[in-house]
Amino acid sequence: KQNNNFIRIIVKFTEEKYKNPFQKAAMTIQTYPTTTVGALIFNEKSEILLIKTHKWHHKYGLPGGKIELGETAENALIREFKEETDLDIFDIKFILMQDCIFSEEFYKPIHFIFLNYTAKTISKEIILNDEAQSYIWVSLENALLQDLNTPTRLLVQTVLNDKL
Repeated sequence: KQNNNFIRIIVKFTEEKYKNPFQKAAMTIQTYPTTTVGALIFNEKSEILLIKTHKWHHKYGLPGGKIELGETAENALIREFKEETDLDIFDIKFILMQDCIFSEEFYKPIHFIFLNYTAKTISKEIILNDEAQSYIWVSLENALLQDLNTPTRLLVQTVLNDKL
């Protein structure tokens, strides 16, 4: 009986805390936040790479992905860029951490912790994997004119503000 009461208290607390059905659905999928890496990659012309992806409802965002068990965040970033774009990156600098909690822009309800960086590339050819549909190179200022997902917009604005 005590165990059943404990379960009822947790269910009641969860129902009150997550009234949004999107958040409530995520509680059945995910126990802990998913930590990922992504970066603004600058080419030799000081332009950044943006990718358009179905995962963010065809908005522009950044290449990146999950950190694997036993992998450093920086190594995950290098690996993810190679897998998603075939770019080699260097001069990696940490910029900010973002909580992205059940964003309706993302195709499914997930609580992310984004570790965001800047980096550089001298690679010329991009080969996209199946996660992205297209890409563009744009200046930081012109990136803000694009249809960006919210975390990418915040990262671009942060990097622009830091340059002032």
